[in-house]
Amino acid sequence: MKRKGHLHRNLIGYAFLGPWLFGFLVFTLFPFVSSVYFSFTKYNIVSPPEWVGTANYHALLTADPLFWKSLAITLKYAFVAVPLGIVCGVGLSLLLNARVAGMSAYRTIFYLPSIVPAVGTSLVFVWILNPQIGLINGLLAKVGIVGPAWLQDPKWAFWSLVFMGLWGVGGSMIIYLAGLKDIPLHLYEAAVMDGATPLQRTFHITLPMLTPVIFFNLVMGVIGAFQYFTQAFIMTSGGPQDSTMFYSLYLFNRAWRYLDMGYASAMAWILFLLVTVFTALLFRTQRRWVHYGS
Repeated sequence: MKRKGHLHRNLIGYAFLGPWLFGFLVFTLFPFVSSVYFSFTKYNIVSPPEWVGTANYHALLTADPLFWKSLAITLKYAFVAVPLGIVCGVGLSLLLNARVAGMSAYRTIFYLPSIVPAVGTSLVFVWILNPQIGLINGLLAKVGIVGPAWLQDPKWAFWSLVFMGLWGVGGSMIIYLAGLKDIPLHLYEAAVMDGATPLQRTFHITLPMLTPVIFFNLVMGVIGAFQYFTQAFIMTSGGPQDSTMFYSLYLFNRAWRYLDMGYASAMAWILFLLVTVFTALLFRTQRRWVHYGS
């Protein structure tokens, strides 16, 4: 009887887990494992996959200049936009951590843009960066400056997307604010008694104690940069002249525009390896600059 009771409780537990387990197996684990096989095949969805060995990987690494260009653009974005976002997020959180009347309203205002869906934000910025009727060029014209064709000029398109990325810095700002609240007050009190200036307290107490949060946002930012897709897809479609052809966008094009699933699967696994390597490197460096307080 006791054994039947355990079995009954287990079945009820599995019944509650069932929907999630089904979704994980069918929509996550199965595609994940299948992509390993497809990356060694020529597959266009319509016809059965044809085994080609390492031909997809060989073509990617030796005969596809757009693969290297998209990878270079993605790395450039990771090395520029992620540090810039961290600096702006930390700076904003330090400003919004001050004891000023109405601070909750200011925090809400800066946080709101980060909860707007990426599609909506992209459509708004298509208008803001419009060279003829956009807000930015309109403001520049009032001071006698002729603004560039932000999204239509290969020199400016990439930097326009970097600029737009700062729009959502409020999301990381909230995490930095939570980190600032965890810094023990007695450290500041001791520093004040020793005569430390506000700038010295910032560089010798606040920033070192905030490094675990900075490290978290750095890892998440790098992973997000390697998967940067929505904004480039909606605003530029990879143009002009492939200047915003990010890796994920090129992967999407190979998979769904050209139905080259085998090639796209090989790209996906290279991306997976790159993200794994960069994340591992970041974890190896944390011992040198991340302080956990203890």
